[in-house]
Amino acid sequence: MDNTGIKNTVIIKSYKNGLAVYLDADIEFQQLYENVSDKFKDSARFFGDMRVAVSFEGRKLSSREENLLVDAITRNSSLNVVCVVGKDEKKDQMFQNTIETFEKYFPKAENAGQFYRGSLKNGQILETEGSIVVIGDVEEGCSVISAKDIIVLGRLAGNAYAGGDRNPEHFVAALEMTPSKLKIGDFKYKTKEKSKWSLKSKKDMPSIAFVKEDKVQMQAITNELLDDLII
Repeated sequence: MDNTGIKNTVIIKSYKNGLAVYLDADIEFQQLYENVSDKFKDSARFFGDMRVAVSFEGRKLSSREENLLVDAITRNSSLNVVCVVGKDEKKDQMFQNTIETFEKYFPKAENAGQFYRGSLKNGQILETEGSIVVIGDVEEGCSVISAKDIIVLGRLAGNAYAGGDRNPEHFVAALEMTPSKLKIGDFKYKTKEKSKWSLKSKKDMPSIAFVKEDKVQMQAITNELLDDLII
């Protein structure tokens, strides 16, 4: 196979914690998808099984096209794409912050959970029998339902129901925690407590909800707290 076209239409640049993938702006998307697949298949040994953030450059992509390219990368390599980042921030710092955040929230995620890349909108419901990491926002009117833990690498403004296996030791974590409804096991998050927490919380303060003394509590995330909760 002649890889000249692939080299010209897909260029990968590696950063410390992520990849920038430069895409030809003119070729048909189906051909681009195939070229990305071939490029990452050829590079699979070089990249190994790293967790990475990815940015796509040089071409405007729809959400569907973006998701298809992420699928092409993960199908043809051992890379774990944690998220797709935009071009408006310094890449290396953004990659580093994203990976560090993910590692902090879900340090034992290798075989423990699933990923959903994208925001939940327009009343969408996401349900899983395992733990779930949502790489995006959960907007009002949307719901995430998990038998185990829920991690939202974005804003949680909708509903979160964790611990569907009735185990109260599960948790819900988010970069921005403003849920409409939240339940862990058989324990509900009280509305009056939510209002009190929302007044105290900062938008840039990641927080976690967990059950303690038969009550759902919320706290800012610290390494010490995660050591106690995530075993």
